[in-house]
Amino acid sequence: MQQILDAILAGATGDDLAAVPLPESYRAALVRREDADMFEGVASEDKDPRKSLRVEEVAVPELAPDEAYIAVMASAINFNTVWTSIFEPLSTFGFLDRLGKEGRWGARHALPYHVVGSDAAAVVLRVGSAVRSWKPGDKVTIHCNYVDDQDPSAHDDSMLAANQRIWGFETNFGGLADLAVVKANQLMPKPAHLSWEEAAVNALCNSTSYRMVVSANGAGMKQGDKVLVWGATGGLGAYAVQYVLNGGGIPVGVVSSPEKAELLHQMGVEAVIDRKAAGYRFWKDAHTQDESEWRRLGKDIRALVGDDVDIVFEHPGRQTMGASVFVAKRAGTIVTCAATSGYMIEYDNRHLWMKLKTIKGSHFANYREAWDANQLVCDGKIVPPLSAVFDLEHAGEAAYQVHHNLHEGKIGVLCLAPSEGMGIDDPEARARIGEDRITLFRRAEA
Repeated sequence: MQQILDAILAGATGDDLAAVPLPESYRAALVRREDADMFEGVASEDKDPRKSLRVEEVAVPELAPDEAYIAVMASAINFNTVWTSIFEPLSTFGFLDRLGKEGRWGARHALPYHVVGSDAAAVVLRVGSAVRSWKPGDKVTIHCNYVDDQDPSAHDDSMLAANQRIWGFETNFGGLADLAVVKANQLMPKPAHLSWEEAAVNALCNSTSYRMVVSANGAGMKQGDKVLVWGATGGLGAYAVQYVLNGGGIPVGVVSSPEKAELLHQMGVEAVIDRKAAGYRFWKDAHTQDESEWRRLGKDIRALVGDDVDIVFEHPGRQTMGASVFVAKRAGTIVTCAATSGYMIEYDNRHLWMKLKTIKGSHFANYREAWDANQLVCDGKIVPPLSAVFDLEHAGEAAYQVHHNLHEGKIGVLCLAPSEGMGIDDPEARARIGEDRITLFRRAEA
């Protein structure tokens, strides 16, 4: 890998890079099948990714015709990496074993180890015989929708495919490594004005937020819509508020501290609720919600923006779903992509059916949505909420930080890139977009 890195840093052409021999093994962050029961009986919050995520050398897998080898310069931590590392809600080796039954190429994935990571900024090293639009030397970002387009269910909207998976979570050979294997239809152009680590953090959360807010497959926000965004400075919420602002909507950002509220104000969000300062108690106890607290939240929202919200951007799940359903306006939409506070949600169905509201599930994004979301990053309309960077050897610590919400925005991980700030090919565009905008979350964490 060192020879490959030297060639990339020296600006080697695609032909020159293709001539550099591939190694037999590479460095990767992984969990091991033998450790799947290591946290049995341990509370979720006490499960420690630093104990399960290892960095080891693994063999380079064979390349399928529709795939590419990529040299990963930087990656990122997502909640799915945390879930894999704490084997919750179940071990991901079950996913790999099911993929392993899907023929020769699927069989490669069912291994004693799982290389994790669902984001990457990289350089293409080799392409399979069926790849048409990409070549060695291309600088790319990777989206994580892994789908077999020979299945008719994958067409129209590939997120509805019967065999749709998330790369690096439900597949092996993910992005927290020096090398990765991806399908050609996961490749997108790297934003030239961003560093490797800035480019690496966007694809999963940015594409997810795009589908939820903008796409007709999600809420389909229109100009003037009022949108409640939970966790508005987090990995998903920080993109969501940008899409609301860009699309002429009015975001109402919910955060948990004055510092996070100020960060939202710097992003251009005027309507901000500090939930800790407000002291909302949506649950009286473990089994009973408090409608009076829902009403108080609704009153606070109307005081800020003059009406109930048209859309709720919902991802905390059990803790907030009752409130989310209540505060959405008549015929409003609650769009949900996760349940970080619990999957078994409860809400008062009277407020859903009698006011004609809709709960819509959303999961990542199809290739077109991910491509369009990536183009908005390339154009500088969306900026990365990168708040911290770790090296690959400390991927476990980075996952621990995400598990315990110790950073805002996104955490990047340097893989092959030897230091931060590398990979910026268009400094003029960066200056035009604004260094202060691009680095806002880094400065806020400093």
